[in-house]
Amino acid sequence: MIVVSHLQSPVSIPSSLQRVPATPICAEKTSLSAIAARGIEMTFHSGSQRFQVLKSIDLDVPKGDIQILMGPSGSGKTTLLSILSGLLTPSDGRVCLLGRDITKMSRSQLARFRLSHIGFIFQGFNLFPALTAAENVEVALNLKGIRGREARLQANLLLEQVGLGDKTHYLPKDLSGGQKQRVAIARALGGKPELIMADEPTAALDSKSGHAVIELLRYLAKEEGATVLMVTHDPRILDVADRVVHLEDGKLQSKS
Repeated sequence: MIVVSHLQSPVSIPSSLQRVPATPICAEKTSLSAIAARGIEMTFHSGSQRFQVLKSIDLDVPKGDIQILMGPSGSGKTTLLSILSGLLTPSDGRVCLLGRDITKMSRSQLARFRLSHIGFIFQGFNLFPALTAAENVEVALNLKGIRGREARLQANLLLEQVGLGDKTHYLPKDLSGGQKQRVAIARALGGKPELIMADEPTAALDSKSGHAVIELLRYLAKEEGATVLMVTHDPRILDVADRVVHLEDGKLQSKS
């Protein structure tokens, strides 16, 4: 079970990595949003064929909100999430994160921005099979400049916060799908990112573990001020969402 209450003792972060408000350079109301997109389009080419996956997407996610992106398979949800998190470059349009226009950043600037401000939860876990649960979390902390004994302590605490304090030395092959997902969540929380981008974060979890993950994400948004954007098919998450956005055939169809 994930122990949300343990989050009341936050992990200490070196001063060099503590949150520094990003300089707002995006115009209009986008500076009030943690995530803002204008006119996003994405087209893929395969030989002479052209496939337009996203069409004129405008989207805002206020700071501290939990927003859910839903839609049928093939509607473009994961592509949009990848664009909004800076993993893909759109064919057209503009993305502002924390007041910074990431579509104008160089590759190195964008990589540094993602490392400093974004935590990713992938549907496929993306764990290193030869590393223990704790070592998988430590790798992410090392990239953020947290190393040695401090990284080990923080990795163990993060795993305890997601209910895996007794699994720190387990390899991924010895963990269930739900436990692997929780390792991935612990890794994403390293460094206390301001933005959490999650692709089907509860897909591999049973009802009890899924509910606990939902509560954890709610805590991070409402108590820690993180902004959470999720792609999901899981109706259990809808109750904690501030807003649900539906994507179909590459277009936003409705909002609630």
